[in-house]
Amino acid sequence: MTTVLIADDQPMQRFGFRMLLESQDDMSVVGEASNGAEAIRLVDRFHPDVVLMDIRMPGLDGIEATRRIIATGARTRILIVTTFDLDEYAYEGLRAGASGFLVKDAQPEELLAGIRAVAGGDAVVAPSLTRRLLDAYIHHLPPTADATTAPHAEDPRLTSLTDREREILTVIGQGWTNTEISERLHLAESTVKTHVGRILAKTGARDRVQAVILAYDTQLVTPA
Repeated sequence: MTTVLIADDQPMQRFGFRMLLESQDDMSVVGEASNGAEAIRLVDRFHPDVVLMDIRMPGLDGIEATRRIIATGARTRILIVTTFDLDEYAYEGLRAGASGFLVKDAQPEELLAGIRAVAGGDAVVAPSLTRRLLDAYIHHLPPTADATTAPHAEDPRLTSLTDREREILTVIGQGWTNTEISERLHLAESTVKTHVGRILAKTGARDRVQAVILAYDTQLVTPA
């Protein structure tokens, strides 16, 4: 059973999410929050597997709530649900530690599949869409310390990577799927999956989305 917390300031939106989720045999809604502060309290209380997190909420917004939840080391994963397909705040949400994002007008089966994927440790956002999002918005954001203080080769998150792992992290950041990596680098797909798992473990990235962000932060990949 996957437990889910719904965080959204719109009562009707929460109601719709609850109705959908409670129609599933493998999902249970453990609570609802109308703002970020309430979401943090309920995560601490119920320890849900997944939080459906709105971005724009009164008081503490979804980005800061995500950042604080992830900072506690909780096993809870955050799935951001945003009104706009390329919301400028979605990038910050991913940087804060969210495992992916969907738009609110996604098909019900897409939302359900996204929740299951996040609960299972996968990223929801397709690599190609992630790249388009970052390419579209990274130049609107202030430079991060990671991107300005040192060349990527000196970044401590990369020092333990082998040359092959660094190469694969770079193409992950460019939006390549495991199948594309396998075909273009002439590796078995099982070998690619092993490399990706090692990259996540060595860099501390929670999932593939965070690996993409790491590739940008360390300048292995730059915006198109």
